[in-house]
Amino acid sequence: MSFFARLFGTQPDPREQWRPLWHTIVEQAREPDWYRMCGVADTVEGRFDMITLVLSLTMLRMEREEELAPHAALVTELFVEDMEGQLREAGIGDPTVGKKIGNLMSSMGGRLGSYRQALAKEDRAELATALRRNVTMSQEDEAEALAERIIRLRKRFERTSADQLRAGELAA
Repeated sequence: MSFFARLFGTQPDPREQWRPLWHTIVEQAREPDWYRMCGVADTVEGRFDMITLVLSLTMLRMEREEELAPHAALVTELFVEDMEGQLREAGIGDPTVGKKIGNLMSSMGGRLGSYRQALAKEDRAELATALRRNVTMSQEDEAEALAERIIRLRKRFERTSADQLRAGELAA
């Protein structure tokens, strides 16, 4: 869809069908137990890290299914849109927003790679190491608990159908 078509509203924004999934990603990342029981720091940084972690699980789920893979970019655009809004709300000015978003996306790519590798093998130790490196922890010794819970959440994503995912519903 062209910029002008979106600007003047001549076509619906294709991202909107994925907004329920984006809300579920954020909801999952805000789950209090990540912070209370898994050692994630309850800070802006820790919450951002959890959003990128749950988004990574979503991307990994979407990339393995032909029907979903092309739409992963739309979910990523919702992430960028939200992060840009958060940066502006925090007082970050126009000249630096683009650079910060670029850094966030670079960081996201690196995290996705390390999570993909550890999750593919269900290697809890390797995942805990990746989490210590990429998630702001208030208690480093809880990374194993975080890894275990991430593996369980990944399995929920894997059991979720394409239609459920689009609707922002996760399998039990």
